[in-house]
Amino acid sequence: MRPAVEYRIEDLAHHSGATVRTIRAYQDRGLLPRPERRGRANVYTDAHLARLRQIADLLERGFTLASIKELLEAWDAGRGLGGVLGLVAEVDGPWTDEKVGRITRAELDERFGGAPDDAAVEDAVELGVLERIPGRADEFLVPSPQELAVAAELHAAGVPLIAISGHLRELRIHVEYIASRFLDFTTEHVFARYIGGHLPPTDDEAEEAADLVRRLRPLAQQTVDAELARAMRMFATRHLREHLGGTPPPTSLSEESPVALPATTIQAVQQLVGTENVAAFVSAAAEREIHTRKLDELTATPPYAAGLDELA
Repeated sequence: MRPAVEYRIEDLAHHSGATVRTIRAYQDRGLLPRPERRGRANVYTDAHLARLRQIADLLERGFTLASIKELLEAWDAGRGLGGVLGLVAEVDGPWTDEKVGRITRAELDERFGGAPDDAAVEDAVELGVLERIPGRADEFLVPSPQELAVAAELHAAGVPLIAISGHLRELRIHVEYIASRFLDFTTEHVFARYIGGHLPPTDDEAEEAADLVRRLRPLAQQTVDAELARAMRMFATRHLREHLGGTPPPTSLSEESPVALPATTIQAVQQLVGTENVAAFVSAAAEREIHTRKLDELTATPPYAAGLDELA
């Protein structure tokens, strides 16, 4: 057996990649065991080095220091970390079967009309449609070749690149909301039993949760695909009918149209409800009149009118 390796704090920092200040901060927060005191020196061992590497790995996976402390305390109490890290790896894994591609700058320019457009390339990098490769200024990674292909088809159809990037930014807001809602939904109804306790899940529980992630992963995309197809069919049919039929599309309910009212009416409403409530009062009065006329229409139409006569 080889003798145990011992480190001074500077040596531990060198081997772990952490700074001396970080190591001391971890000790103060209870993430790292205190070193052995020998005279005036602090002595660290391979156990401290292994713990620092575990912390770095968990930080890289997105855990906070508070959650890392809970995991390490559970591990020290005899609960394994293997299952939890396996679950994290499953969640961090690809959520699509699409493979990352590569494209050169020359190929990129050719696909988008042949004219170099540095501003459009920078925009694509900012959006993550393209990723730079260190040391390769003329080549990019393409996380989603399908997304790049869609952009190329839209540009070939006459859509400006600035409009395509603007549309993608707007689309992401809605898609990220859908993803957030789906995660909230599955967390509440599926994963709450695994992550709702004060202790990390056991290895068996974490493996069961990871299996659920594998099974549920395609459901979000399948649901969105089906609903998008339904909505596109409905709106595209309506849009085509409106344009081919020559009839103007109906005014959106969200649109506001100005209405001229006599000055005396406005003054009377202001005296009654105050200036800030004029619009709300007029709107409510109009809605009340509409409902009243609808009721009058219904009571004047058989069999409702006959029933009212009998009651009278």
